[in-house]
Amino acid sequence: MQALVTNYYETAAMILFSIGFTMLLLQKNLIKKAIGLNLMDMSVYLFLAAKGYIAGGRAPIVDGRTAVEGFINPLPGGLVLTGIVVSVSVSAFLFSLIQRFHHYYKTLDLDGMLYEGQEETDGEAG
Repeated sequence: MQALVTNYYETAAMILFSIGFTMLLLQKNLIKKAIGLNLMDMSVYLFLAAKGYIAGGRAPIVDGRTAVEGFINPLPGGLVLTGIVVSVSVSAFLFSLIQRFHHYYKTLDLDGMLYEGQEETDGEAG
């Protein structure tokens, strides 16, 4: 229990990931599924940033005055920034696909889309 209290950023990231995963599995609305996916993305970035942080650490600019152990690792920050850029791009593409689905099926509900697709298939077969 003490580890959960001292690592509260990591704990918050795990809770947010669980909420996003639950939204992705249980929601029928495509917008809510996309929000769940984005919540999962952001929780991973929070976890990486929390793991890369060193209390009292400095930016990794070598000037000879600070020992290497006092530097913050720049790799998690770079990964987080790259991940955010990719996440925004994927989210924009996802929301454009959702808009197309809504225009075609007139609903955002997955069950409604499945019903419409089955009606079209039955109409073509009959």
